[in-house]
Amino acid sequence: MGGGAEFRPVTTRPGPGVRIARLVTEVTAPAVLVSLLIITVSWHSARRPGQGLVWGLIATLFVTGIPFAYIIGGVRRGRLTDHHVGRREQRRAPLLVGLGSVAAALALLAVFGAPRPVLALAVAGLVGLVVTVSVSHWWKISIHSAVGAGTLVILMLTFGTRLVVAAPLLALVGWSRVRLRDHTVAQVLAGGVLGALIAVVVFGALR
Repeated sequence: MGGGAEFRPVTTRPGPGVRIARLVTEVTAPAVLVSLLIITVSWHSARRPGQGLVWGLIATLFVTGIPFAYIIGGVRRGRLTDHHVGRREQRRAPLLVGLGSVAAALALLAVFGAPRPVLALAVAGLVGLVVTVSVSHWWKISIHSAVGAGTLVILMLTFGTRLVVAAPLLALVGWSRVRLRDHTVAQVLAGGVLGALIAVVVFGALR
């Protein structure tokens, strides 16, 4: 009050829980998980490692590279708020771009004779995007959870059910999305169920 004291705004730094949630969200971002999954499945299913790497890079370019580049461009131009596309009303265009890019990837992979598991993975991604576009029109389902659950199921179908030990990581992903207030518990659970179901039904049937 006295002596002309200077009032300074109080800044609050995010607590450790928020910082951990942000780290988990970034590390388990759909583009990251899908890219790693594509490379892994391509490498495993190809007769020669070099060939698998080629399939993986082609698929990664179209499935994650082009859609993510579109999102980053949208963020820089101010059309999108962030690279996770946190606002439901902003999701439609990026998801449609992803849908077209994945369809192009599937066509290229089929024409050039990619291994069956790689094609199955592309089809599963295509189906997942179609469903996500439809649901996101009216409800903000968690794509992080959907991709996380789908990734785990596909890895289990490819390398064996022993990988079920990684299931607690899905809870960590879901916690991060709720902790950051980007999703509700219901949206996280629905995303997980959707991703796992598509992986089992589509990838499991076509691989």
